[in-house]
Amino acid sequence: MPEGHTLHRLAAALDDAFGGSVPEVSSPQGRFAEGAALLDGTTLERAWAHGKLLFVDFAGERTLYVHLGLIGKWFVLPVDPAGSEPPAVGEVRLRILGEEHVADLRGPMACAVVDQHEVARLLARQGPDPLQHDQDSDAAYRKISRSGKTVAELLMDQTVLAGVGNIYRCEVLWRHRLHPLKPGRSLKRSSWQLVWDDLVHLMPWGVRTGSIITLDDVLEDVRTRLDGGETVHVPREFAVYKRTGMPCLRCGASVRHKVVAGRNLFWCGGCQRRT
Repeated sequence: MPEGHTLHRLAAALDDAFGGSVPEVSSPQGRFAEGAALLDGTTLERAWAHGKLLFVDFAGERTLYVHLGLIGKWFVLPVDPAGSEPPAVGEVRLRILGEEHVADLRGPMACAVVDQHEVARLLARQGPDPLQHDQDSDAAYRKISRSGKTVAELLMDQTVLAGVGNIYRCEVLWRHRLHPLKPGRSLKRSSWQLVWDDLVHLMPWGVRTGSIITLDDVLEDVRTRLDGGETVHVPREFAVYKRTGMPCLRCGASVRHKVVAGRNLFWCGGCQRRT
């Protein structure tokens, strides 16, 4: 499932392609025909995300709500202004077509036209999003500090913290030497603040580059090259994620692996201790 930075990046792409315009909205697959008809021919005001939820506001207080789930994909591509409408490839649930871009949505877990009350209800079920401004990180800690679930489980619970997926949770816990299997109620407030602040620092780079960056040396190299105007390929390198049995980059101990709540968890057996 895409992590939150992917949804924020997608929202920005939709906003850049269609914001303020009146695109054609259709459902080539047919499963979203009624919803598409409600949006077709109306102004697309803005696209935005909260955690792993994507919203596209249209005129008339109608909002397109999309949750990609495990297999959903949404691509925003340029079209030839002089050519005909590009053919829909595969099972396209929703198509947004403008003069210069087309956006095709395939396989989402949720795709619906909702009103502002439903938007508010959906947001109320989400935890704070590190990629949103003015978020209440204490709201997440209040839930964490009262829970007997592991910190690893809680960081992936979207009602506790929105947008964080498996890679960010494994890597940020490693960065702060926190054992992923300790219960949430034993996590110190100061430790939680370190985690939150680090996510606020790291995740915007995922939005900017389209890649998850959690190693400081990689981040510094990417920052320097981007600031120099270069096109950057971000290496897929992590400290513990998918490095079972390999030496920790900090202490040399073996990286461990365990399936927790159906997801693969990775941590260092040496520098991430329960105490």
